Amino acid sequence: MSVQPVSVAGQKRKQPPDFARASNSNRNPKRAKQIDARSILTQASDKALNKNGDLDVSAFVKAREFEIKAMEQSMGASKRSLSSRAFQQVPNDLRRRTASHNVKKVPKKLRQRAAREMKEDNTPAVISRRRKANAHMRLRLQTADRLQKMHARAKKKRAEAKEQKGDQAKLEKGDDPTVHVRRLKKNTLSKPNEPASKFRKRQKHKSWLPTHIYHAKRAHMTEPKHPLWRFAIPLSPTEKSFRKTHRAGSLRGCVVWDTSYMSTVGFEGAEASLLGLLRSLGVAEDAISGKKMAKWRAGTRSWHGWVRERDGEKRWISEVDIVWCVQEDSPTTTGDFSTTSKKKKRRLLLRVHPSAFLQLWTEVLKVGKIQRPPVAVEDLRFEMGSMQLTGPGSTEALLAALLPVMTTREELSKDECARTWLSLNLVTNPSTLPQNAILGFNVSDPRLRYPPRAVKSPASDAANEELLQILADWAPDRTRTPFAIFDRTVRLTASRLLPSQKAINRRKGEALPGEFSSPAPTDPQIPILLVASQTPTSGGQGSWTLILPWKCLLPVWYHVMHYPLSTGGNPRFGGLEEFRQIAFEQGIPWFPGDYPGTQAGWEWELMQRVKRKLDWEKRPKGKRVAWESLDLGKARKGEVGIGWACDWDYLFNPTRPQCPATASQATTKNSTTTQEEPANPAPSKTENLKGEGETQNLPLPVHHIPLSQSPGLLSDPNVISPISHDITTVNLSLLSRGHPVTCARIYRLPDSDPGLRSQWLALASSILHPPNKIPTTKTNTKDILNRNRNRKLVASLPPNESHPLRTQHTAFTLLHPREKQNDGPLQPGNSAYPCVPDAEDLIGFVTTGNYDLGQGKGSAIGCIAIAKVVHLPPQEKPAMAVGEGVGDSLTTDGEGEKMGKEIAVLEKKLGKKVVQRLCIIRDAGQSVGRLARW
Repeated sequence: MSVQPVSVAGQKRKQPPDFARASNSNRNPKRAKQIDARSILTQASDKALNKNGDLDVSAFVKAREFEIKAMEQSMGASKRSLSSRAFQQVPNDLRRRTASHNVKKVPKKLRQRAAREMKEDNTPAVISRRRKANAHMRLRLQTADRLQKMHARAKKKRAEAKEQKGDQAKLEKGDDPTVHVRRLKKNTLSKPNEPASKFRKRQKHKSWLPTHIYHAKRAHMTEPKHPLWRFAIPLSPTEKSFRKTHRAGSLRGCVVWDTSYMSTVGFEGAEASLLGLLRSLGVAEDAISGKKMAKWRAGTRSWHGWVRERDGEKRWISEVDIVWCVQEDSPTTTGDFSTTSKKKKRRLLLRVHPSAFLQLWTEVLKVGKIQRPPVAVEDLRFEMGSMQLTGPGSTEALLAALLPVMTTREELSKDECARTWLSLNLVTNPSTLPQNAILGFNVSDPRLRYPPRAVKSPASDAANEELLQILADWAPDRTRTPFAIFDRTVRLTASRLLPSQKAINRRKGEALPGEFSSPAPTDPQIPILLVASQTPTSGGQGSWTLILPWKCLLPVWYHVMHYPLSTGGNPRFGGLEEFRQIAFEQGIPWFPGDYPGTQAGWEWELMQRVKRKLDWEKRPKGKRVAWESLDLGKARKGEVGIGWACDWDYLFNPTRPQCPATASQATTKNSTTTQEEPANPAPSKTENLKGEGETQNLPLPVHHIPLSQSPGLLSDPNVISPISHDITTVNLSLLSRGHPVTCARIYRLPDSDPGLRSQWLALASSILHPPNKIPTTKTNTKDILNRNRNRKLVASLPPNESHPLRTQHTAFTLLHPREKQNDGPLQPGNSAYPCVPDAEDLIGFVTTGNYDLGQGKGSAIGCIAIAKVVHLPPQEKPAMAVGEGVGDSLTTDGEGEKMGKEIAVLEKKLGKKVVQRLCIIRDAGQSVGRLARW
């Protein structure tokens, strides 16, 4: 018989056969299970013989019967060992935790197979009506029964009242949703919408997005007691999605985000007052009065830029998007607004990140009141929702969901935005549209066209030429009809007229098979606003931002997510991490994480410090970084600043004594007080404007300056003071292998150590200008092939055997020696690799760093101190320089002059502009620096 599995003392499971352990010790355990299933038990033939050596027929038949049964059992076990259950055939994104014992959790096409497998294996099935109710379930059943009876009584009373009163009395009473619209209070913070009773307890300290239930089943959410910006925001899908997000956002498909947490502020007032308000917030004068931004002021384009405080230090607050409402009698192609009536009021919408909303709200109220006439400010955070899409299939998915309300052809021909929108079916990149183009029109309820059908795109040269003509002409710039989304009555009417899903299903059931239900006069007309944005990188994927009423977002979301893309699959949803990933790959800094010079960015940095410190403390002492014992070379010990933070305090105050324990305690204390703001509950009824508008001052005098506001900021030393604490955000690209991470240190090229500077310049020269590896002498291709072939034949010969080919090869190598091949630039780990500069050359920190799948190399986004880059310390004379980087103790005058000439030659070879933008990046806790360029 074959060897049976044996159990070893101290082990619960049986071990595979000895031969399986011997031959498959390093293989997958599934292989051992398969071999064990295929092993067949046998019986020796000696037992079939009697004492005299004669054959015992009965014993022989029993032995063969045993072997046949063993073979049948082995065949069955072998078949079952490699087979998978029905619930294992489901993709990972569709699996459910209870699918192994509940056939209803498996897709319909696999339910019969799952039920058969459960019956064969005697798997205990879950049947709701047979489940024994516990105390909690009995309480729920009693509550449901009581509510059902109350609903029946209320339904009966409503039916009796309906019989007594006619339809005319009902209309006179005011059931029409367009009759009574509660007026929105000006200059007052709005309250979140009243949630459903069954979800009310879960929204005490936060607010849900319109798609919260959809994301809660499929994504990692913020902690219930620690919301982010007072919202429950999805962080990332539960499945692995790093590469999938990159492909969907750039190659095929699309990625969708619910960005309803973005704050929307409405302004209404005279045009001169609105322009004065924008001028006080730091909007450039060219945008306010220049001809270049005339289309934006007319309401046919959007504007993206920075706003700042009016008084005091005039710190920059945040990036915002501003859209004007179209005015019927306003010219849209010129910058002359003298014909516009000064008394007629205009409206505009401003969208800002929720982390900077309170700071901006306080500033807007102050500036709006001093305008003459004053400007009315409205908080529209919970009235307007939004979603953002990016990727080649984003336009296709939106076209299927957003169908303009078409009553007659004449109205459609007059609506330039709706007619243009229906002709964009061949657009695969929103960046091809005019810059900051917007479209506004009314759409029908997408639930009436569910399930979505693929949009037909004509593939012909004539269609492409027609699309190019549409993009070049761009008829929406000539529109004179105000967008309906600016009217609060229209927004609330659309929200209240939305029919229930039960009513939608009833209408779909009445339609003919294969056809959608016909539109009705009472169907809601949902006002929307589409904004197309471009990326700073050439050829990058743009994005669509869809703005619509808060309660109307969910029907559009389901239609978009279930749309069958022409490239296959469905659109993917993304969380906050995917939003940062796409922005990082497109080279766009993410607010507030990449702007620590703003108040919102500094609060985010302090909050992240606490998380990184806790992650560091959770690790055992033997597996976490010892900051105090980090060797930086040249007898330097210890990390520069706090290891788990972007320590701007140390950057501007390098003489501060370093004590990791004390620094961490101070950081924890500051960050705990700052972290209380995002975790505060939603505005209550007793919360006034003063309590909402209170903001904390920055603990450090660190100011952010956008590069777009000062183009010559990093080239002119006279623009900024040497002692200034201003910082700016830059993109960093590594010149060699590796990828930086958050909190990495950014150094400039050393100026006080010429020897170390020459080493880094030589390394940069070897990377940017590698030597030519191709031989300069002309050689025949056949000779090179024969030479390589002979070399392989000689290598295959025995070493002690003489052969004519070996003799010929030896003679050829003596007459034609091989050219010396360059091994490339120095790599980390080489003894000659330069060490990192001193702390005095520290200029900034990396705020976001990772491997960029788009570029195929490591890149980062960081912040640098402008004064550290513009005002360099006085360089020591070469004759007096310390030559530790070269290896000598001190350099002589001749060596110093020679080193100075080498530095000048290298800088001339690289170019002045390249040398000014070279930097060295070192990850926190590591001693190796890598060259990068910003």
